[in-house]
Amino acid sequence: MTHPPASRNYSEQQAGSLRAGNHLILPDGNRSAEIHRVDVETDDFGTPAMVLATLSGGGVLRIAAGSLVRVTDDAEPGTPASDDGAPGTPAPSGPDAPEVPASGPSPEPDEAAPDAANPDAPGPNTIRSEKTEPDNTAAAAVVVPPQPVAPPAVSGPSEADLALIPAPDGTPESVVEAAAEAHPGAVGVLLLSERLAKGINTKSGSCLKDLSDLAHELFVTLKDPDNALAVADLLNVLPFDGNPDRWASVEAALALSSYICRQLGQDQRAGIYEKLLRAPEAMETDPFKARINAKVRQRSLNEPNLYDKEIFRSIDNANPDAERDWRLLRLEALLFLRAHGGSETIGAAELERRIGNELESVRA
Repeated sequence: MTHPPASRNYSEQQAGSLRAGNHLILPDGNRSAEIHRVDVETDDFGTPAMVLATLSGGGVLRIAAGSLVRVTDDAEPGTPASDDGAPGTPAPSGPDAPEVPASGPSPEPDEAAPDAANPDAPGPNTIRSEKTEPDNTAAAAVVVPPQPVAPPAVSGPSEADLALIPAPDGTPESVVEAAAEAHPGAVGVLLLSERLAKGINTKSGSCLKDLSDLAHELFVTLKDPDNALAVADLLNVLPFDGNPDRWASVEAALALSSYICRQLGQDQRAGIYEKLLRAPEAMETDPFKARINAKVRQRSLNEPNLYDKEIFRSIDNANPDAERDWRLLRLEALLFLRAHGGSETIGAAELERRIGNELESVRA
């Protein structure tokens, strides 16, 4: 195998660990190119099988996930490295430029010159495959990459944990009716309870949204944590069914319930709600997808939408109703962060302060 000059800094790594920004030594062994994007294709069993490296200068290299490739940190993209390790003359372009192979393992040009007496001998432009052949014992063995480590699974609540959530006192409709009777003059509660009194269907997204809104109205506006928890618990015991729209209402109820229980000193019960809230995060069985999902989820926690522009615009327009609506959405986002224990950018103590400020604003 032909290696770059000793003075050129390079390292070998598995193709599955390539990242955007790496300078990959191309199959000709003389040039490098910066990787613009890395995509991974999995086989039918969900195991990473093919790495697609999109180069900054154009073109895509297809590399087996288990292949060893070389990366360098001192070569300019698309330029051949001279013998002293410094970037040389830029690679030729146009119709006479050599074509960069777009697929297959990284081949190596053989150093041996062609033998006139033996026309079948490999020449300087002969590509030698790295696959092991019966008569090629010196070929490099394929290294099988280790399986990516999956993020720690979030354990769901046990039966003993679920026993800490009180069963509803009667039918779901009677729970809603009892909450409405406790606040006969509350117009918001009356409107929601009238719709829910016709029948609560947990398969209906609009019905779940009404239940979540009722629980928030009872706690946020009417300062009634007991009835708010009773209504929210109608949602809290529902499992994630794979529908993000329906789950958003359950998620909001779980976050609200967690905060109420923390305020009431019921930390164990609050922990159950937080487990239920994070349960869908452990449902992805593919390690690679689970790791990507965890990164995306952490980014959303670190950069939440707190509706700052919308709230300031409502204040500037002297529109208190719109401001309150936006603040309610901000409160839901803060409660969701609080149920996750905060994020890398907003700690739990800061969240408590912000939630208190929003509750004071919307209750004024």
